Amino acid sequence: MSYKLCVLFLLCLLSVPSVVCFARVQAKTSVALAQKKRNVKTQKSRTPPPTEINKLRDQYIQTTKELKASLEKLLALYEASRQKAEARYAQSEKLFQDGLISKNQLEEYGRAIISEKDKVAGVKQQIAGADTHIAQTLIEIEGDKQIAKLGRLPRGGYLQTTSFIRYSGAGAWVLSNAGRIQNFFLQRFSRPLPVAVFGQGAIHDRWRLDHRNAMDISLNPDGAEGQALMEYMRANGIPFSAFRGAIPGVATGPHIHIGLPSHRY
Repeated sequence: MSYKLCVLFLLCLLSVPSVVCFARVQAKTSVALAQKKRNVKTQKSRTPPPTEINKLRDQYIQTTKELKASLEKLLALYEASRQKAEARYAQSEKLFQDGLISKNQLEEYGRAIISEKDKVAGVKQQIAGADTHIAQTLIEIEGDKQIAKLGRLPRGGYLQTTSFIRYSGAGAWVLSNAGRIQNFFLQRFSRPLPVAVFGQGAIHDRWRLDHRNAMDISLNPDGAEGQALMEYMRANGIPFSAFRGAIPGVATGPHIHIGLPSHRY
């Protein structure tokens, strides 16, 4: 056998297993990739769709940001007005000392400062309470869903669970009767009723909830004040819903909703 034929023969022997090995590796790689794609598709198909609570949580975060941003812009305007009022008062003091303006005019400038400070304080309070208002509304929505599953309460019906209490009331309720409740609380506890939202609030408009004939009270229904308030309302046939708990991962917000439940419109 010639030298060239020997070399060709050896190359053929070496190339056959190499080709077979390469083919096997390539086949295994293709199978692994196909299996990986199937696993990814399976994981995607098993991913649960967004639940209602997740949607509400997203709405909560977005609404809180927008509400606070709007209030902070308003606060900046009120702060600027306050500074201008203070500057006018400082100038008027000098004019008064020089006898160029009357005392009444000076006092008027002073009252303007107080008015602007009250506006600033009011907006700051709204900013501080923004989280609470939204959390309370979310809790009410979740509570209404649970109550809907249990069925409608008859007039005068009372329902209590671990998370909420609802009393359907024994007669008609209008928000103009709120003064009776406020007077009771003031006489009983020597402090004003802590009203968080009176009537329709911005968050209710945004979520299209009819809250016009209701008010939210920042009291824990399990506390002494909350218990006394609910006893008074039951004795007088006033409907209410009391929420003990919170929505996990969102916020806490125990409170008492006075009036019939808020419905979407």
